Amino acid sequence: MARKPGENRPMVKAAGAESAEVPLHRRIRGDIETRIMSGLLKPGDKVPFEHELMREYGCSRMTVNKALSALAATGLIDRQRGAGSVVAQPRIHMAALAIPDIREEIVKRGFAYRLELLSSERVAGSAIPEGAMRTGRAGEILSLRCLHIADTRVFAVEERLINLDAVPDAADADFSQTPPGSWLLAHVPWTEAEHKIMAAQAGDLAAVLGVAAETACLILERKTWRAGASITSVRHTFPGDCFDLSAHFLAQAAATA
Repeated sequence: MARKPGENRPMVKAAGAESAEVPLHRRIRGDIETRIMSGLLKPGDKVPFEHELMREYGCSRMTVNKALSALAATGLIDRQRGAGSVVAQPRIHMAALAIPDIREEIVKRGFAYRLELLSSERVAGSAIPEGAMRTGRAGEILSLRCLHIADTRVFAVEERLINLDAVPDAADADFSQTPPGSWLLAHVPWTEAEHKIMAAQAGDLAAVLGVAAETACLILERKTWRAGASITSVRHTFPGDCFDLSAHFLAQAAATA
């Protein structure tokens, strides 16, 4: 696998025998996780071959295999016999819960898309509601609020938290130009997701949405994690006539009673 700029240095300061504090297979696993989490390795990219990792770390095939097996077990990589390993595509079990790209949805409907960033600030993990994310209270969170606009109408209000400990590159992303959800889908793999779908009146968001306070809205809350670490927590509020969720299913080949 050809190296990318900045990859010529080893992922560890010294190769050789396993550290007494951290087993080498865990260090290899952590280094590859960091490459994936930072976006250096994206879904579909090749992970270094076993012999490349053996040479880089000065270790046995058994050690490398242990690290790659652990990554495969968490769903971060797919191991392909005879073809090496690749960064896994995000998986979710129900098509109805597929993560939507709002910009893409708006464009598909024939509207011109525009993003308006209302606020962006870095806050301590202790400042967010407990339970909002699985993150240390001492961690740092990027809090965003933005509007997704279709032609001249507000299509959705987005309120999002991003765990900067897990996704440090998000601190430098320009979310006034790129929708946060689109950026995360393109750069950050996840292994677990949770959706919550609700209906409520526009209420306090009525003025921002440009609707009456009693207008029915669809609210989609979503959290994603990577190997147990929080990536993002987001709440989208759509005027009820703007958005719908649908899915196509095939019956099981053999149903059981």
